[in-house]
Amino acid sequence: MILNIAMDGPVGAGKSSIARAVADRLGILHLDTGAMYRAVGLSAIRAGVDLQDEAAVTAHTRAIDVAVAHSENGQRTIVNGEDLTDYIRTPEVSMAASTVGRYQGVRREMVAIQQRLAATTPMLVDGRDICVRVLPNAPVKLFLTASAEERARRRWLEMCQKGDTTPYEEVLKDLRARDEQDMNRAVDPLRPTEDAVIVDSTEMNFDQVVEYILGIVKEKTNE
Repeated sequence: MILNIAMDGPVGAGKSSIARAVADRLGILHLDTGAMYRAVGLSAIRAGVDLQDEAAVTAHTRAIDVAVAHSENGQRTIVNGEDLTDYIRTPEVSMAASTVGRYQGVRREMVAIQQRLAATTPMLVDGRDICVRVLPNAPVKLFLTASAEERARRRWLEMCQKGDTTPYEEVLKDLRARDEQDMNRAVDPLRPTEDAVIVDSTEMNFDQVVEYILGIVKEKTNE
C-alpha cells in the first residue's frame, strides 16, 4: 500500500518546511501544492492576466504546463519548462496564489496533477484542500496551524533574515487577509476535516512539531 499523508493548514503555519522534514525522516517525497498555485499566480501576472477574471485565469492555467521535480534541496516548481521556485515567495505572489486558488477550474487542474503524482509514489502532500479534495482516503490526515500572531511573527523573522524591512504589523495584516480569503472561498474553503488530527504549533518549536507528527504517523499506520 502506498503511504500518502495529507496535511492542510493556513498560510504561515510552516507546512512546507515541516512537511519536508517529516517526509525526509519517513523516506518519502514531499509535494508542496501551495508552490503550484504560486507558480500559476506568478505565470498569470507575467502574462498580464487579470487575476480577478476567473475565466481568463482558468484558461491561462489550462494553457500552461505545471510540473514539479524533486532535488536535494527540495521541490522545484516548473511552468512551461521554466523553474519558478526562486520567484514565488513574495507577498504579491502569495496573494495571487490565494486569488487564483479560489477558482474551481484552476483547482480542478491542479488537483488532477496532484492526484496523479500521489497515486504512484509514497508522499506527504501539503496544501489547503488535501484532506478534503486531493487525498480524501489518506490514512493520515493532519491540520497544522498556529495563532495568527505567531504565524506572522515567524514569517516576519524569515523576511528580516532575507533583508526585507516590511513591518510586522503589515505582515500580520496580510496574513489575516489571506486567511479570510482562504477560509471563505466558495470552492473547497480551508477547514480541518473531522478525521484530521489538529496540530497546533503555537507553543512548539520546529523539532517538537516534527517529532509530534512522526508519532501520529506511527500511531495511524501501526509502523
